[in-house]
Order: sequence, then structure tokens, then C-alpha cells
Amino acid sequence: MNEEINKAIQILKEGGLILYPTDTVWGIGCDATNPEAVKKVYQLKQREDSKALICLVTDDRMLKKYVKSIPEAALTIIDVADKPTTIIYDDAQNLAPNLIAEDGSIAIRIPDDEFCYQLSRRLNGALVSTSANISGFPTPKSFKEIAPEVLKGVDYVVNLQREKTCANPSSIIKLSNSGVVKIIRK
Repeated sequence: MNEEINKAIQILKEGGLILYPTDTVWGIGCDATNPEAVKKVYQLKQREDSKALICLVTDDRMLKKYVKSIPEAALTIIDVADKPTTIIYDDAQNLAPNLIAEDGSIAIRIPDDEFCYQLSRRLNGALVSTSANISGFPTPKSFKEIAPEVLKGVDYVVNLQREKTCANPSSIIKLSNSGVVKIIRK
């Protein structure tokens, strides 16, 4: 695993895209602070850049680097969630501007996955994590379902967990600073 992390980190630091296994599905990733890399993700997915992408961070300490104010409910949800849960926070900061939604929010997950944890830790920052598909097409459940144009469109494909059949994408909850909670995806 260490060798794969080293190779992926090199690509990420150069502004490239990686294809990697996450705690949910295979993802397309890049350095979440690099606007040019984020732009490449939108181009590869053929997705409007007005539709925000999800980021992964290592822990709540790293989360504070990217969100001005973390609602208390978020920390409770992170602690008690029994499946991967992405939370949309208001007031994103220190991320590529084209990654932040028009309303200033950002979707972030703390994955329960050693590879993703180490990748984000070694990058020392947030990592974009969006499903490895072209927008409008189904999310691939396994590596073999990933479309050839996605495989060709990244700079590095992580050589781990290629036989794994993935679970569903994460749940998504929007927590506004005003206390409003909205379930986006169960």
C-alpha cells in the first residue's frame, strides 16, 4: 500500500488526477486546493462546474481547515454514523474556488478507510473524491465497470482493491449554520 500511496501523492502534487478505491466506490481524485486539477475532474466527468464535488479529509482537525464553522451536530453525526456519510457544510474555505458550491458550501467526508486516510494525511490536505463515471451514467460498483474514457482520462490508476465490489455511494446530509438539517441522499 505504501508504494501506491507514494505514486498517487506524486501525481496529486503535480496537479494530476488519480483513480482510486474509497470507502464507498471507486473515485476520481485530485488535490482539492488546486483549481486546475479540479477543472480537469469536471472536464473528465463532463460535468458542469456549478455542481460541487465531494472532498475527503483525515479527521475533524483537518475538517476545521476547510470549514469556517462546524455545527456541533456534524461531530455527533460523524461519531454515530454506521455507514459512510458526507456532510455539506456552509462557509467553505482554503479550497479551490471552483470546488466550492455557488452558495459557499462544500461536501466533505471523513472516510473509514486506511488507504484514503493515509492518502489525505500524506497530501496534508483535502482530496477530491467523485465517482469514477461520466456524469449521467451509473456509478460503477467495481473496477471492471469503469468506462475506458475514465481510465484513460486519469494520470494514475491505483493498483489496490481491484477485485472489490463497492457498496453504495455515501449518504449526504446538508447541515446549515442556522441549524437546518436536510437529507440529500440516504
